[in-house]
Amino acid sequence: MGLQGDTITIHGGRPLHGRIELKGAKNLVTKAMVAAILGETPSVLRDVPDISDVRVVRGLLDVHGVKVTSDEEGVLHLDPSNVESAHMADIDAHAGSSRIPILFCGPLLHRLGEAFIPDLGGCRIGDRPIDYHLEVLRQFGAVVEKQPSGIRMSAPNGLKGTKVHLPYPSVGATEQVLLTAVRADGITELRGAAIEPEIMDLINILQKMGAIITVDTDRVIRIEGVDRLEGYSHTALFDRNEAASWAAAALATEGDIFVGGARQAEMLTFLNVFRKVGGKFDIADDGIRFYHPGTELHPVIIETDVHPGFMTDWQQPLVVALTKAKGVSIVHETVYEQRFGFVDALVEMGATIQVHKECLGGQACRFGQRNFNHSAVISGPTQLHGADIVVPDLRGGFSHLIAALSAEGTSRVSNVGIISRGYEKFIAKLEQLGADFVLEG
Repeated sequence: MGLQGDTITIHGGRPLHGRIELKGAKNLVTKAMVAAILGETPSVLRDVPDISDVRVVRGLLDVHGVKVTSDEEGVLHLDPSNVESAHMADIDAHAGSSRIPILFCGPLLHRLGEAFIPDLGGCRIGDRPIDYHLEVLRQFGAVVEKQPSGIRMSAPNGLKGTKVHLPYPSVGATEQVLLTAVRADGITELRGAAIEPEIMDLINILQKMGAIITVDTDRVIRIEGVDRLEGYSHTALFDRNEAASWAAAALATEGDIFVGGARQAEMLTFLNVFRKVGGKFDIADDGIRFYHPGTELHPVIIETDVHPGFMTDWQQPLVVALTKAKGVSIVHETVYEQRFGFVDALVEMGATIQVHKECLGGQACRFGQRNFNHSAVISGPTQLHGADIVVPDLRGGFSHLIAALSAEGTSRVSNVGIISRGYEKFIAKLEQLGADFVLEG
């Protein structure tokens, strides 16, 4: 499935029932693939999902001389023995709208002494500039030159350990520091680090490779640089974002979905909110069953936050389910300032949702005084009806699928290829769960 032009016609109102299986987390697997560049020997990564973001990184590794092969589904062998520089045009051709090339910089500076990145894209859910990534690399000793076609970096004197204090626990910036610090000369101290499960799993991988990383209290990570890293063998952490999306789909469609591979520990915060809304779940050794109780759903107040808070990627699918709850729910988005763009389509489908520029919550917000709609008030219950929808971004797009599946009548959802960036074989999974749809394009 391509990234543009794909359309699915959904006949809604049918509860989703059945079992689906998760693979590794998009937000871990792509970074683990980059980490393989740091090793002097090949790596093996298991439970790799067949999603377009993985294919983008695979292409980027290929143009940099990393041999990537797969002898069975979900298993990648990554051989970095012939890492080389790549032409900017080749990088740009493979990167597309992905922001992953910025994370290649630290490993490539260690292996080659230079790195190139093109202009970067990504989902339009908020301002995620790369300037801070570049500043971090400068702190390690990289020389950064902005050119018309992109950015060139070099490390004429090698990379040195440094002290970094993140003003906000950014996942991307934390990954950048980890991937750069593990082979830098000396000790790096990172304060204000992100500690998401995907970050901790990346640390597990780097430790397997020979890195020395200490995670202290209060979001402090210390990395002692080493001269050499080996390849790793690792099974990726499950995708908790996909698990929460299918859970929300079960609730919104009054269905019953067993999500194979989901685990309680990483879903703890989501499970609490799911239970408050009125959803039911059963935890098994091999996954979690999510289902509608057959009774009234309850309104909730949610504020998104970095881990261990309620993830920003969880709120969009859950908002669809909240249109079915009796009463007024409030969702305050504190991570990305433009993540409520998907709401317009829900309102067109009959939802009663108002978005506000004010912070409708008790948590301090990074953009509370700026001109962004980042609080939503959802009044319910309302019955959604079919409509023509254009997918805006990854999580918003899956939310639109959920809305169409739960709506009365027929919906035509276009640009659904974006969803394949983060949801493996979602069309096949919809078939498994009994959805009534026709795929076009």
